[in-house]
Amino acid sequence: MKRAGRKRSSAWDYFEQVGANLVRCKNCDAELKYSDGATSAMISHMVAKHHVSVPPRDRDDAPAAWTAPADAEEESASNPEATERDAAAVAAERDTPERKRNKRSSVWDVFVRVDEEVHCKLCDTRLKYMSSTTSMIYHIRNKHTENPQSNSVAAPTHAEVTELIHRMIERDLLPIGVVEGEGFRELLTHVVHKYNVPPAGEIRRSIECHYQERAADLRLQLAKADQVALTADFWTAVPLQKYVTVSCSFITEDWQGKSAVLHTHQLSSGGRLTAEGVSETLSGAAQAWGIEGKVTACVHNSREGVLSAHGNAHAAWDYVSCFARVLQLAASDGLSGDVLRIVAAAGRLARHFGHSPLAGEALEQKQAQMCLPQRKLVRSDKARWDTVCDMFQCLLEQRWAIKAVLSDRTVTSKHEAQALEIGDDCWQVMENFAPVLATLKWATTVISAETEVSISNIYPITFSLIHTHLVPKESDVEQVSSFKLKVQKSLKEHMEVDSGDLASKPALIASMLDPRHKHLGFLTPTGRLAAKAKLHELVSKLDAAAAHPKDEQQEILVTPDVSRAAAARAATGDTKNTMMLLLGDNYSSSYATDSEAQVDYYLGDITPSLDINPLDWWRLNGPRFPKLVILARRYLCIPAVSLPSLLSDAGQRFATMRTRLSPEDVNVLVFMNVNGSP
Repeated sequence: MKRAGRKRSSAWDYFEQVGANLVRCKNCDAELKYSDGATSAMISHMVAKHHVSVPPRDRDDAPAAWTAPADAEEESASNPEATERDAAAVAAERDTPERKRNKRSSVWDVFVRVDEEVHCKLCDTRLKYMSSTTSMIYHIRNKHTENPQSNSVAAPTHAEVTELIHRMIERDLLPIGVVEGEGFRELLTHVVHKYNVPPAGEIRRSIECHYQERAADLRLQLAKADQVALTADFWTAVPLQKYVTVSCSFITEDWQGKSAVLHTHQLSSGGRLTAEGVSETLSGAAQAWGIEGKVTACVHNSREGVLSAHGNAHAAWDYVSCFARVLQLAASDGLSGDVLRIVAAAGRLARHFGHSPLAGEALEQKQAQMCLPQRKLVRSDKARWDTVCDMFQCLLEQRWAIKAVLSDRTVTSKHEAQALEIGDDCWQVMENFAPVLATLKWATTVISAETEVSISNIYPITFSLIHTHLVPKESDVEQVSSFKLKVQKSLKEHMEVDSGDLASKPALIASMLDPRHKHLGFLTPTGRLAAKAKLHELVSKLDAAAAHPKDEQQEILVTPDVSRAAAARAATGDTKNTMMLLLGDNYSSSYATDSEAQVDYYLGDITPSLDINPLDWWRLNGPRFPKLVILARRYLCIPAVSLPSLLSDAGQRFATMRTRLSPEDVNVLVFMNVNGSP
């Protein structure tokens, strides 16, 4: 007997009963077995085949009692044996224990059957099992909506899909207009039932709201920062639209290095960049974010060289060239003449194996026979000099496998082999070149690291390259010696290592404030004296009382009032305690209270190992040097490159993706992509 008030299952909106034990899907005409009023098979079919989430109900009636068609009744009356045979077949199929189902229900990922019950794996709830999964679906949706295991049961809501579209556009730097594409809309309509893709204007307004929230959080962080460094990354989109992305770097109160994009500004498409125009753009960005009085320096990758301390006498801060850009220019200066011809020949060889399936398959077989690493040959990219190093190293590793394929006439014709074969002298040049290029690549990798203080590494690495790694050796071939000398000369010119004003460079000051490099062992004795004098000059200009009020308390402790205490101690003859009262508790400590003493204590302190993080060192030792710590925050926040991870695959993907953005969206989307979650 049926209970009163039972609701009709919504599964019947998609199915119709066509027989005593059959129902047909209205969408795809699929026929399913139906018995005892259970709708779980219909619900599972709609979820699996049509991605329609049907609200679960317990076992329910059909929408109406099914009656056989008139012709079927007449046939039954005229042929009672057939009727009995069909009824017996249906009953036998219903009673068969191993009855086939179209698909295993996903609820069994959450439930386990125990005798006549099912137990929930998440909360140990026990339910009666009556050959239907409806009650289990109902339990999951009502009790475990937040659990990841229930995602396979519950379809995403339309609001969740819209939010995922926002995140996709922000992460992949897609034009907002992508949501207007017919293919994109067709895809989402097929995947999410009855989903209407919001128009581009609505998506843009939502992303701008996210931008405003993220920007407000960034303003709060910048308000707490004592010093900020800017970076100016100049780049070009298609067609020849110039932009500059202004970013900032700073050190938090707990000595954590942070960086964020501030603004992407569209530059004039005609004419050359001017120092006044770029400086105005940078000043406007600093003023808009409330950091105009905190900027220490600006790192840039301007090819025109319009930004420099010499060319802009009225600059409010120092300008520093992107060191990755400097290394790229130096390497390009060295790669010329015979070297470029060898690079071209190596590129043709790598391209042949990449384009010819027969040669590629033969190379894989030779690699397996010779126990070489199974990998494809690397081709160089004109925009990235470091790929020349990767190509040379890969060719040298696979040299004999390549020669074996080129000598196999079933794979490579004689004419092709003659055009592709590289002479032994070229192989020797590549073998000599690979370590030199690898050293330059390592330098760029270290300097582009986002998690380390990189500005202080610039001059130690530069001098090491010039005086050690780029010094020609007797075993070097002529092309390698020439390359080293050209790169040496280029680095000296760009980094001004012989300049009399080297001690005033922000990168060298940062090296002195990095406890790993403070000894400046890479400089001459005269250079070290000049750098030390510059540090004394900077410390003496600081107003310690205004910047660190705690210093006043320390100075008071140095000259305490001992009138009463000295008299009391004199009676006991305690000379040790009396000396402490006379000279102060801080007399034997490493805390210094005047400028010269702080610099001397700092430079004379033990030099830590190269694997420590300078920011961690200053977080622990900052109280010992209350004046130097101000300079450390000012100079160690400066990055060495304008675009972190410039030579990484992720950095190159980002640089490529941003070129497809429209001018009206580029500022917001680059900001959201780089800054990530608040």
